[in-house]
Amino acid sequence: MSTVLPVKKDEAVSARPRVLQPEGWPAPKGYANGMTAEGRVVVTGGVVGWNTNGVFSGAFLDQVRQALENIVAILREGGAGPEHLVRLTWYVVDIEEYLADLKGLGRVYREVIGAHYPAMAVVQVVRLVEQAARVEIEATAVVPH
Repeated sequence: MSTVLPVKKDEAVSARPRVLQPEGWPAPKGYANGMTAEGRVVVTGGVVGWNTNGVFSGAFLDQVRQALENIVAILREGGAGPEHLVRLTWYVVDIEEYLADLKGLGRVYREVIGAHYPAMAVVQVVRLVEQAARVEIEATAVVPH
């Protein structure tokens, strides 16, 4: 798990992404309230859960796994890894489908990303551009200088 560190105004920004946790706030589970990092930024577009042939699985967790694996592949192209993630924004077609198996979702996330939990948001949308997609994820990573 990420270490939750209080932020002090006079503190220098660390070379690795660091969790921002305001004093007195309850610690979130499975994500961070905020992150700080210094370095080269690597950003993905909206990444869906299709394989290299453009084929989707029908199962939500399979699409999540593939989308996260696709993000890791894009990060690697930019010289980054999952440990450099500072932000993930998830777009889901059905929030109930997202919430239906949070333990399974957490397992898939940890298997692909590891125990690194950047700032995250989940947004329910009417549909995604790729009609078979159930989830689309945008990622931002910062690689230390």
